[in-house]
Amino acid sequence: MISKTKKAKFKTQALNLKSKIDKKESNREGFKRGLLKAAEIDHRIVALSAGLKSSLRLSEFEKKYPDRFFELGVAEQNMIGIAAGLALTGLVPFACSFACFSPTLTFGQIRQSVCESAANVKIVGSHGGVMTGADGISHQALEDIALMRTLPEMTVIVPADSLEAEAATLAAAKINSPVYLRLTRPETPILTQGQFEIGKAQILRQGTDLTIIGCGPILFEALKAAEILGKKGISVEVINCSTIKPIDQATVITSARKTGRVLTIEDHSIFGGLGSAVAEVLGQNQPTKMKIMGMESFAQSARNFNQLIEKYRLDSYNILKECLIFFRKN
Repeated sequence: MISKTKKAKFKTQALNLKSKIDKKESNREGFKRGLLKAAEIDHRIVALSAGLKSSLRLSEFEKKYPDRFFELGVAEQNMIGIAAGLALTGLVPFACSFACFSPTLTFGQIRQSVCESAANVKIVGSHGGVMTGADGISHQALEDIALMRTLPEMTVIVPADSLEAEAATLAAAKINSPVYLRLTRPETPILTQGQFEIGKAQILRQGTDLTIIGCGPILFEALKAAEILGKKGISVEVINCSTIKPIDQATVITSARKTGRVLTIEDHSIFGGLGSAVAEVLGQNQPTKMKIMGMESFAQSARNFNQLIEKYRLDSYNILKECLIFFRKN
């Protein structure tokens, strides 16, 4: 265990890293920019909203392309069916809602109408994970990545920041297959340079002793922990695995072979998400000691998401603790 004195020292060190990252932005804003750029390039792109136009940052799209925007109200399952129909006529629909509604409530329609037909539908689920914060348990999707991973034809993307969300949206628009794009609600630090390629992970920090693989904005917490571990003599490699499916097997295997220890972190259930995807890769190709960090229960409401990630041990301090325990045991 780490004493209270050491915890206070850790938080001071973590703040030093936090101060280096000045710009924060919700990755929904990156999605908005990406969608507008994609629509300018490709006239086939249309946007569908399930009564959440403002939350999904679609107002500007509606204003600029009123004949390519469809407000369907609180009818998410109907939205997916319509999106599939539009796709099968040659359009490229982006069907947008909260992740707790789509894909969680629309899984049957996605399976039958989208994936079985290989319909070119882009499903955008915002407000993923406990980072949704004050909206509470009913709006905190913790199962969506697991659901979408199971479907043939489906690509699953979880951007780390707004720049990556913008690039991922453009990339999703270009491929002729179903895509699930997971977004989060709050403003979070910019961690990437906005470079994105479907199926390609990014090494955010080089290391030799332990690998942390994460997805989404929670990666900032991993980077804070990695920096402090470096000062303790433990060299940590941090990988942004923003494409969950198809996962970048080569990068995962190469890093695991180098460090011999892998810890995964995600704002999602520990069952069926990124950790499971990494375990499948390593179990079949490079058996490696692993620790999966994520949500093990439903969450609750709080004033802000920082309270929740600390309560459910997804913050940098608890990542640090788990890394130290994992490293010393192995």
